Amino acid sequence: MSLFTSIEPAEIAENAVRLIGSDWALLTAGTQDRFNTMTISWGFMGFLWNRPCAVCFVRPSRHTFSFIERADDFTLSFFNEDMRGALHFCGANSGRDTDKIAATGLAPKILENGTVAFEQAKLILSCRKVYADYIKPDSFIEKSIVGSQYSDGSFHKMYIAEITGALEKQA
Repeated sequence: MSLFTSIEPAEIAENAVRLIGSDWALLTAGTQDRFNTMTISWGFMGFLWNRPCAVCFVRPSRHTFSFIERADDFTLSFFNEDMRGALHFCGANSGRDTDKIAATGLAPKILENGTVAFEQAKLILSCRKVYADYIKPDSFIEKSIVGSQYSDGSFHKMYIAEITGALEKQA
């Protein structure tokens, strides 16, 4: 079992743009008895409403959508490059018809609040939803994004979540 150290969100040393946009992450929602995970490569972290926050986007068509809708809390797990294959698999396959955990060898780690993350992660964020809304086509100032990212009309739902805990793997 890997050892993790609890850190304050402000102590996260890694660049958030790289963590999410280049390295990717797994967003996991549900309970240890029933959860789903999906790869994310869109989102951000920062400080909003006097609290550390993460912002994630999930399309309603994704299997994880029903899990995050029912949950108050979810996790974000960030990995080293050697886990890229597992992240790719979790992004390319649906939990509706695939056991992602069995297929990838990911080892679920149950956190104190009952949420699920993964032992192989280098950084885990526990998140509590504080705001959610759908991306609205009429709100885009840069209209070309609608055509290039939402040509099928499947707009993401945005979740702003307070980062309630951060665990960093000990070297």
